Amino acid sequence: MPFWTFFGLQKGKATTPWPRRDQATGQEGVFGMPRFEPERCAPECSECAAICPTTAITVQPGRNGKDRLAVDYGRCVVCQLCVEACPADAAHASFDWAFGVRDRTQLILSDDVAAIDESPKERQSQDGFRRSLHIRHVDAGSCNGCESELQALNNPFYNLHRLGIFFTPSPRFADLLLVTGPVTYAMHEPLRRAYEAMPAPRWVMAVGTCAVSGGVAGGGYACGNGLEGVLPVDVYLPGCPPNPAAIIEALLMFLGRIPQKVKGGRVVS
Repeated sequence: MPFWTFFGLQKGKATTPWPRRDQATGQEGVFGMPRFEPERCAPECSECAAICPTTAITVQPGRNGKDRLAVDYGRCVVCQLCVEACPADAAHASFDWAFGVRDRTQLILSDDVAAIDESPKERQSQDGFRRSLHIRHVDAGSCNGCESELQALNNPFYNLHRLGIFFTPSPRFADLLLVTGPVTYAMHEPLRRAYEAMPAPRWVMAVGTCAVSGGVAGGGYACGNGLEGVLPVDVYLPGCPPNPAAIIEALLMFLGRIPQKVKGGRVVS
C-alpha cells in the first residue's frame, strides 16, 4: 500500500466542514484587522496615524472642532503597529479576518451599521453562477504573499473544489478575474486584455490590500493605487495577505451563498 494512502486512511478526512453553520473555520487565533474605538482616543493624539505605513489611519477635523480618527481598512496591511503604538487602547488586536465587501466604501470605518444591501449590481446578474464559478488569476506585481494563500485553497484542508469553485488557466473560460498585487503600470494592458477576453457576464475581484488600494507600494514610480481606475471591481478583499478562509468567505459572499459580514468597517454578523 502506498505510504500516502496508508497515511490518509489513518488520519481520516482532512477537509474542514466549514462553511456550514457553526462549524470551525480553522482560523482560530489568527490575527485579523485591528479594531478601533475612536471615542477612547486621547485628545490631540495621533500616534497610530503617524506610524501607519499606508495612511490607512488619519486624523481629520470633526464636529465641534474636535479631531476625529478616520480608518480605511482598504489600505490596512494588518501590521498591528497601530495596536502597539496606541496609548489609550483605542486600537486593539482582533480576529476579524473576513473582510470581503462589494462596495469599497464599506471598508471605511463608520458608525453606520444599517442593513447591508444584498442585491446584486444592476449591470450583471450572478444568478447563474451560484453553484459553480471559474476564476482566472492574474498577478499584477504581487510579492507572492497572496499567491501563497491562493495556493493553499487547493490543499486537502480548504479543498476549494468541493464548493464548485475552480481556477482556469484561460480568461476565455473564466467568470471572475481575480487580481493580486498593486497593479503596476506595465500590467495595465495585460489586465485589460484578460478582462476583454472573458465572456460576459464577467466580474473582477481585488484580493489583498495591494490590489484594493496599492498597499505599501501604492503611488510609487511603478504603480498607481491598485485596480482603481483600471477595471471595474465587484469584490474587494483587503489583507496582507488575506488568509484562505477570507478568500473563500469573499467568494461565497459574491455568489450570494453567505451574507456579507462587514458594514461601515465593522463586522456586524
